[in-house]
Amino acid sequence: MSKYTKEDIFRIVEEEDVAFIRLQFCDIFGVPKNIAITVNQLEKALNNECIFDGSSVEGFIRTSESDMYLYPDLDSFDIYPWRPQTGKVARMFCDVYTLDREPFQGDPRSILKNVITAAKEKGYNFKIVPKIEFFLFDCDDEGQPTNKTHETAGYFDVAPADQAENVRRDIIMNLEEMGFEITSSHHEISPAQHEIDFLEDDAEKIADMIMTFKMTVKTIAKKHGFYATFMPKPREGVNGSGMHLNIVCEDKDGNNIFCNKDGVGLSEEAKQFIAGIICHSKAMTLVTNPIINSYKRLVPGYDAPVNLSWSKSSANRSALIRIPSQRGQDTSIELRNPDATCNPYMALALILAAGMDGINKKLEPQNELQEDLNGKTDDEIRNSSFETLPQTLGEAIDAYKNDEFVKSVLGESVFEKFLGAKRREWKEFRTCVTQWEIDNYLSKY
Repeated sequence: MSKYTKEDIFRIVEEEDVAFIRLQFCDIFGVPKNIAITVNQLEKALNNECIFDGSSVEGFIRTSESDMYLYPDLDSFDIYPWRPQTGKVARMFCDVYTLDREPFQGDPRSILKNVITAAKEKGYNFKIVPKIEFFLFDCDDEGQPTNKTHETAGYFDVAPADQAENVRRDIIMNLEEMGFEITSSHHEISPAQHEIDFLEDDAEKIADMIMTFKMTVKTIAKKHGFYATFMPKPREGVNGSGMHLNIVCEDKDGNNIFCNKDGVGLSEEAKQFIAGIICHSKAMTLVTNPIINSYKRLVPGYDAPVNLSWSKSSANRSALIRIPSQRGQDTSIELRNPDATCNPYMALALILAAGMDGINKKLEPQNELQEDLNGKTDDEIRNSSFETLPQTLGEAIDAYKNDEFVKSVLGESVFEKFLGAKRREWKEFRTCVTQWEIDNYLSKY
């Protein structure tokens, strides 16, 4: 059931003195885009008559097919609490449609909708809890971002060691004004690293919420003179930032499908779902961990997964997939490799489709990881019986390009455009001479 009608939107806009509305969408890399309209154009927007030039959006379409429609999702209407309170600014997420009034298959939001629709046809409703980590760094004298911090705080530390406690507080208050139900927040392991957790929601809405979360964090951090980054590994020698995803699957009556009848163990569907994700993990990594820096995080010794493994032990954080300690109706599956640089619509679409592929094919997961691999050397981990995640963007490209399943979920156009862009990125990096090479080789050779 819809939250808002057109009449509700008009009423709220008038009562709250809203002057501008942003019609938001994103490109295939998860970069937010928007068209801002005034209240005078609101009726046109709500009638799905707003046209934009799709050829200007990375990964969309050719110039000859440029004009596209934006269909606002009324239930996503929110007012930005950090903008002026006179002449307020609101936002609605939009679906992209072609001139023929058909859903545009290159729209990441539509890709996720297709997967969710297929899941509901089979009686599955997925809820997601993302755990998003980020760094708050100092800016330089010109206000430009750095990766420097003056604090030395660690896990769960408080002020004054945690120098950004008030920034987190302000972020949370703004998120709550936008409908987030915040469950907890804390300083993370690395200096200047933080995490804010919020309540689960349906998969489609969670992708929108991840986009809103990132914008809010960056905006409020800037107001306080900090720079917020979701870059996975912005500093050497410390733990990086991930976006762990806790996945809950319910049937049409709201019963948790991942727990067995006694409410303690995992159901067969849960194990099959795990097997499906592991089966396609290598190919999906290009989307869930999409930048060169992502692979600086996925290394041994820094609380990040390296191999394709799963564990029922909630304490085993070295596994790619672990089962948190809550059981019964709260049983969930936690996938630990994604980071927040990913496009959340495409990443969630692939992850959920992979899990369902495992259920459809009744795949059996490999043996459970019994030992905790934290503290093991790189060779010890990579020489174990488990396969490993790609070590570089180049390896991720190789795994991605050969997986027909990934192509079937994303569609051929998005699949090929994403692949082409990542190949160019990898080539550019391979031709770049880094400071590490200069420091280690110049004086020797």
